[in-house]
Amino acid sequence: MILIPAIDLKQGQCVRLRQGRMEDSTVFSDDPVAMAGQWVDQGAKRLHLVDLDGAFEGEPVNADVVEAICDAYPELPVQIGGGIRTMDTVEAYLAAGVRYVIIGTQAVRQPEFVSDLCAEFPDRVIVGIDARNGLVAVQGWAESSDTRAEALARRFEDEGVSAIVYTDISRDGMMQGVNVEATEALARSISIPVIASGGVTDLGDIQRLQAVSDSGIEGVIIGRALYEGSIDLAEAQAWLDTRS
Repeated sequence: MILIPAIDLKQGQCVRLRQGRMEDSTVFSDDPVAMAGQWVDQGAKRLHLVDLDGAFEGEPVNADVVEAICDAYPELPVQIGGGIRTMDTVEAYLAAGVRYVIIGTQAVRQPEFVSDLCAEFPDRVIVGIDARNGLVAVQGWAESSDTRAEALARRFEDEGVSAIVYTDISRDGMMQGVNVEATEALARSISIPVIASGGVTDLGDIQRLQAVSDSGIEGVIIGRALYEGSIDLAEAQAWLDTRS
Protein backbone atom coordinates (compact mmCIF):
# COMPACT_ATOMS: atom_id res chain seq x y z
CA MET A 1 0.00 0.00 0.00
CA ILE A 2 1.43 3.40 -0.93
CA LEU A 3 0.85 6.90 0.39
CA ILE A 4 -0.07 9.50 -2.21
CA PRO A 5 0.34 13.19 -1.30
CA ALA A 6 -2.42 15.42 -2.64
CA ILE A 7 -1.85 18.77 -4.30
CA ASP A 8 -5.14 20.57 -4.85
CA LEU A 9 -4.85 23.47 -7.30
CA LYS A 10 -6.92 26.62 -7.07
CA GLN A 11 -5.93 29.72 -9.03
CA GLY A 12 -2.42 28.35 -9.38
CA GLN A 13 -1.96 27.83 -5.65
CA CYS A 14 -1.78 24.70 -3.51
CA VAL A 15 -4.84 24.67 -1.22
CA ARG A 16 -6.96 22.33 0.86
CA LEU A 17 -10.72 22.51 1.09
CA ARG A 18 -13.05 21.36 3.84
CA GLN A 19 -15.74 18.94 2.60
CA GLY A 20 -15.10 20.14 -0.94
CA ARG A 21 -16.34 23.69 -0.32
CA MET A 22 -14.46 26.15 -2.53
CA GLU A 23 -15.30 29.00 -0.15
CA ASP A 24 -13.63 27.14 2.74
CA SER A 25 -10.07 26.80 1.51
CA THR A 26 -6.65 27.15 3.11
CA VAL A 27 -3.66 28.17 1.00
CA PHE A 28 -0.59 26.11 1.85
CA SER A 29 1.71 27.26 -0.95
CA ASP A 30 1.79 29.59 -3.92
CA ASP A 31 4.38 27.32 -5.58
CA PRO A 32 2.85 23.89 -6.28
CA VAL A 33 5.95 22.72 -8.15
CA ALA A 34 8.10 23.34 -5.08
CA MET A 35 5.47 21.61 -2.94
CA ALA A 36 5.64 18.58 -5.23
CA GLY A 37 9.40 18.63 -4.76
CA GLN A 38 8.97 18.54 -1.01
CA TRP A 39 6.93 15.33 -1.24
CA VAL A 40 9.37 13.85 -3.76
CA ASP A 41 12.23 14.53 -1.34
CA GLN A 42 10.29 12.69 1.36
CA GLY A 43 9.93 9.61 -0.83
CA ALA A 44 6.54 10.01 -2.50
CA LYS A 45 5.86 7.17 -4.92
CA ARG A 46 2.99 8.97 -6.67
CA LEU A 47 1.29 12.38 -6.61
CA HIS A 48 -2.43 13.10 -6.65
CA LEU A 49 -3.29 16.40 -8.33
CA VAL A 50 -6.73 17.98 -8.47
CA ASP A 51 -7.67 20.94 -10.63
CA LEU A 52 -10.35 22.37 -8.35
CA ASP A 53 -11.16 25.24 -10.68
CA GLY A 54 -11.39 22.76 -13.54
CA ALA A 55 -13.82 20.57 -11.61
CA PHE A 56 -16.26 23.48 -11.40
CA GLU A 57 -15.60 24.89 -14.87
CA GLY A 58 -15.80 21.52 -16.61
CA GLU A 59 -12.46 21.98 -18.36
CA PRO A 60 -8.83 22.30 -17.28
CA VAL A 61 -7.87 25.60 -15.64
CA ASN A 62 -4.55 24.74 -13.97
CA ALA A 63 -3.13 22.51 -16.72
CA ASP A 64 0.02 24.65 -16.97
CA VAL A 65 0.83 23.90 -13.31
CA VAL A 66 0.20 20.19 -13.84
CA GLU A 67 2.55 20.19 -16.83
CA ALA A 68 5.21 22.06 -14.85
CA ILE A 69 5.10 19.43 -12.09
CA CYS A 70 5.38 16.62 -14.64
CA ASP A 71 8.31 18.39 -16.32
CA ALA A 72 10.09 18.88 -13.00
CA TYR A 73 9.68 15.26 -11.84
CA PRO A 74 9.35 13.13 -15.00
CA GLU A 75 9.99 9.82 -13.21
CA LEU A 76 7.20 10.34 -10.66
CA PRO A 77 3.78 8.90 -11.53
CA VAL A 78 1.18 11.69 -11.44
CA GLN A 79 -2.58 11.25 -11.38
CA ILE A 80 -4.81 14.22 -12.16
CA GLY A 81 -8.53 14.82 -11.74
CA GLY A 82 -10.86 17.78 -12.09
CA GLY A 83 -12.55 18.99 -15.26
CA ILE A 84 -11.60 16.05 -17.48
CA ARG A 85 -14.61 15.71 -19.74
CA THR A 86 -13.21 15.16 -23.26
CA MET A 87 -10.84 12.86 -25.12
CA ASP A 88 -8.77 15.90 -26.16
CA THR A 89 -8.18 16.84 -22.52
CA VAL A 90 -7.04 13.31 -21.71
CA GLU A 91 -4.68 13.25 -24.69
CA ALA A 92 -3.20 16.61 -23.68
CA TYR A 93 -2.58 15.51 -20.09
CA LEU A 94 -0.98 12.22 -21.11
CA ALA A 95 1.21 14.04 -23.64
CA ALA A 96 2.27 16.41 -20.84
CA GLY A 97 3.57 13.49 -18.79
CA VAL A 98 0.59 12.59 -16.59
CA ARG A 99 0.48 8.85 -15.85
CA TYR A 100 -3.21 8.52 -14.88
CA VAL A 101 -6.31 10.61 -15.55
CA ILE A 102 -9.12 10.51 -13.00
CA ILE A 103 -12.66 10.63 -14.35
CA GLY A 104 -15.36 11.68 -11.91
CA THR A 105 -18.39 13.59 -13.19
CA GLN A 106 -18.30 12.01 -16.65
CA ALA A 107 -18.17 8.53 -15.11
CA VAL A 108 -21.64 9.23 -13.74
CA ARG A 109 -23.10 11.24 -16.59
CA GLN A 110 -21.48 9.43 -19.51
CA PRO A 111 -20.06 6.07 -18.39
CA GLU A 112 -19.34 5.07 -21.98
CA PHE A 113 -16.72 7.84 -21.98
CA VAL A 114 -14.75 5.82 -19.44
CA SER A 115 -15.14 2.71 -21.58
CA ASP A 116 -13.82 4.55 -24.62
CA LEU A 117 -10.86 5.93 -22.67
CA CYS A 118 -9.92 2.52 -21.30
CA ALA A 119 -9.94 1.11 -24.82
CA GLU A 120 -7.84 3.99 -26.17
CA PHE A 121 -5.48 4.35 -23.19
CA PRO A 122 -5.14 1.01 -21.36
CA ASP A 123 -4.01 1.18 -17.73
CA ARG A 124 -4.12 4.99 -17.68
CA VAL A 125 -7.68 5.60 -16.43
CA ILE A 126 -8.84 5.91 -12.82
CA VAL A 127 -12.46 6.49 -11.81
CA GLY A 128 -13.00 8.95 -8.98
CA ILE A 129 -16.00 8.16 -6.81
CA ASP A 130 -16.78 10.94 -4.37
CA ALA A 131 -19.63 9.97 -2.08
CA ARG A 132 -21.81 11.82 0.38
CA ASN A 133 -23.97 9.47 2.49
CA GLY A 134 -23.24 6.70 -0.01
CA LEU A 135 -24.42 8.71 -3.04
CA VAL A 136 -22.02 9.92 -5.70
CA ALA A 137 -21.47 13.68 -5.99
CA VAL A 138 -20.49 15.40 -9.25
CA GLN A 139 -19.46 18.79 -10.63
CA GLY A 140 -16.74 19.43 -8.08
CA TRP A 141 -18.93 17.88 -5.37
CA ALA A 142 -21.43 20.71 -5.83
CA GLU A 143 -24.22 18.37 -6.95
CA SER A 144 -25.42 15.00 -5.66
CA SER A 145 -26.60 12.22 -7.95
CA ASP A 146 -28.89 9.30 -7.17
CA THR A 147 -26.16 6.79 -8.02
CA ARG A 148 -24.73 4.70 -5.22
CA ALA A 149 -20.95 4.39 -4.97
CA GLU A 150 -20.79 0.60 -5.16
CA ALA A 151 -23.15 0.47 -8.15
CA LEU A 152 -21.00 2.95 -10.06
CA ALA A 153 -17.82 1.03 -9.27
CA ARG A 154 -19.34 -2.25 -10.45
CA ARG A 155 -20.34 -0.58 -13.70
CA PHE A 156 -16.66 -0.43 -14.64
CA GLU A 157 -15.67 -3.87 -13.37
CA ASP A 158 -14.72 -5.22 -16.79
CA GLU A 159 -13.66 -2.02 -18.54
CA GLY A 160 -9.96 -2.05 -17.62
CA VAL A 161 -10.05 0.78 -15.07
CA SER A 162 -6.72 0.94 -13.21
CA ALA A 163 -8.18 1.94 -9.84
CA ILE A 164 -11.05 3.58 -8.02
CA VAL A 165 -10.29 6.63 -5.90
CA TYR A 166 -12.96 6.58 -3.20
CA THR A 167 -13.53 9.74 -1.19
CA ASP A 168 -15.95 10.20 1.68
CA ILE A 169 -16.79 13.88 1.21
CA SER A 170 -18.04 14.31 4.76
CA ARG A 171 -14.55 13.44 6.04
CA ASP A 172 -12.47 15.27 3.44
CA GLY A 173 -10.29 18.00 4.88
CA MET A 174 -11.92 17.68 8.29
CA MET A 175 -9.15 15.74 10.08
CA GLN A 176 -11.77 13.44 11.60
CA GLY A 177 -10.40 10.09 10.48
CA VAL A 178 -10.80 8.05 7.32
CA ASN A 179 -13.96 6.02 6.70
CA VAL A 180 -12.28 2.62 6.85
CA GLU A 181 -15.54 0.66 6.92
CA ALA A 182 -16.99 2.18 3.74
CA THR A 183 -13.67 1.96 1.92
CA GLU A 184 -13.20 -1.69 2.84
CA ALA A 185 -16.78 -2.51 1.87
CA LEU A 186 -16.32 -0.95 -1.55
CA ALA A 187 -12.97 -2.70 -2.09
CA ARG A 188 -14.43 -6.10 -1.19
CA SER A 189 -17.39 -5.59 -3.55
CA ILE A 190 -15.23 -5.15 -6.68
CA SER A 191 -12.04 -6.53 -8.22
CA ILE A 192 -10.70 -3.08 -9.17
CA PRO A 193 -8.02 -1.80 -6.74
CA VAL A 194 -9.23 1.00 -4.45
CA ILE A 195 -7.35 4.11 -3.35
CA ALA A 196 -8.69 5.57 -0.10
CA SER A 197 -9.20 9.31 0.30
CA GLY A 198 -10.78 11.76 2.70
CA GLY A 199 -10.19 12.38 6.38
CA VAL A 200 -6.79 10.70 6.85
CA THR A 201 -5.53 12.31 10.05
CA ASP A 202 -2.64 10.37 11.57
CA LEU A 203 -0.64 7.17 11.39
CA GLY A 204 -3.48 5.35 13.12
CA ASP A 205 -5.71 5.87 10.07
CA ILE A 206 -3.00 4.44 7.84
CA GLN A 207 -2.57 1.47 10.16
CA ARG A 208 -6.31 0.77 10.14
CA LEU A 209 -6.39 0.84 6.35
CA GLN A 210 -3.31 -1.35 6.10
CA ALA A 211 -4.99 -3.90 8.37
CA VAL A 212 -7.74 -4.39 5.76
CA SER A 213 -5.60 -3.78 2.67
CA ASP A 214 -6.12 -7.41 1.60
CA SER A 215 -9.63 -6.27 0.63
CA GLY A 216 -8.07 -4.52 -2.37
CA ILE A 217 -6.94 -1.16 -0.97
CA GLU A 218 -3.70 -0.30 -2.77
CA GLY A 219 -3.10 3.30 -1.76
CA VAL A 220 -4.07 6.20 0.47
CA ILE A 221 -4.30 9.85 -0.56
CA ILE A 222 -3.23 12.27 2.16
CA GLY A 223 -3.77 16.01 2.12
CA ARG A 224 -4.27 18.27 5.11
CA ALA A 225 -2.57 15.85 7.53
CA LEU A 226 0.69 16.21 5.59
CA TYR A 227 0.43 19.97 5.33
CA GLU A 228 -0.35 20.41 9.01
CA GLY A 229 2.32 17.92 10.10
CA SER A 230 0.22 15.26 11.80
CA ILE A 231 1.65 12.66 9.40
CA ASP A 232 5.30 12.41 8.38
CA LEU A 233 5.30 11.04 4.84
CA ALA A 234 8.71 9.33 4.96
CA GLU A 235 8.05 7.79 8.36
CA ALA A 236 4.57 6.54 7.46
CA GLN A 237 5.65 5.06 4.12
CA ALA A 238 8.62 3.36 5.81
CA TRP A 239 6.19 1.78 8.29
CA LEU A 240 4.05 0.50 5.40
CA ASP A 241 7.06 -0.82 3.50
CA THR A 242 7.96 -3.07 6.42
CA ARG A 243 4.55 -4.71 6.14
CA SER A 244 4.41 -5.25 2.40
